[in-house]
Amino acid sequence: MLKSALLGALLAVTAAAAWAEDPTADTVVATVNGKAITLGHMIAMRESLPPQYLQLDDKTLFDGILDQIIQQEALAEVAEAQIGKREALMLDNQRRGYLSGVTLDETAAAAVTDESVQALFDEKYSAKEPGKEYSAAHILVATEDEAKTIKAELDGGADFAAIAKEKSTDRGSAAAGGDLGWFGVGMMVKPFEDAVIAMNAGEISAPVESQFGWHIIRLNEVRTAAKPTIEDVRAELEGELQGRAVEARVTELTGAAKVEKTVDGIDPAVLKNVALIDN
Repeated sequence: MLKSALLGALLAVTAAAAWAEDPTADTVVATVNGKAITLGHMIAMRESLPPQYLQLDDKTLFDGILDQIIQQEALAEVAEAQIGKREALMLDNQRRGYLSGVTLDETAAAAVTDESVQALFDEKYSAKEPGKEYSAAHILVATEDEAKTIKAELDGGADFAAIAKEKSTDRGSAAAGGDLGWFGVGMMVKPFEDAVIAMNAGEISAPVESQFGWHIIRLNEVRTAAKPTIEDVRAELEGELQGRAVEARVTELTGAAKVEKTVDGIDPAVLKNVALIDN
């Protein structure tokens, strides 16, 4: 009898160990009023959590997710027993939105391969000559008269950086003597950019008006921009590939679908009539 009892205990321990080692998505981890909550439910919830929650230790996160699902199930049963048109329609929309998102996520993921990234990089950058970059400083003031006065002072030998620190309303650059660092085409407002491109290194411009006020610009240096590597622009390339693929997929599937709109005679303002879904 003792031998049989020991054997039975050993088999029970072995079975428990096997369950612990080989759980599946269908493994039941709790029941709420007889309704099963599975390990799959928990894994799916973890996948939807914001990144900060994933920093919790495994035990805390496991217990928290399980408690959350149990609470949700207990609360959901109340609403499910009295579900109305509004709730049914909301669930339809959420299901449709989620499943369409799955299709688009899969489409976006499939669009990004080493080959497609390389091909787009070659298309956009390989044959393109690098642009120019400019190093400049400016003094920004509110009126043209102020700008003309400052320009006259500079022409007379006044120190650009000292005037910028004292008088420029762009306080961010004023502390550095008006220095704006290096920038490329498209990074500055158009009137400012046009003036810089037309200048030679070492020149100080006449007053230039933009939406920010009046600028006196000193062009320090011009250089050829470094040609980007594929890694420099990988995120940009991947985003463009995904955007193209998603747009094409939406067009393809919507175009292939049999769509019949029957909205003639319906006043668009009817969407404000929430009473229609409150019964």
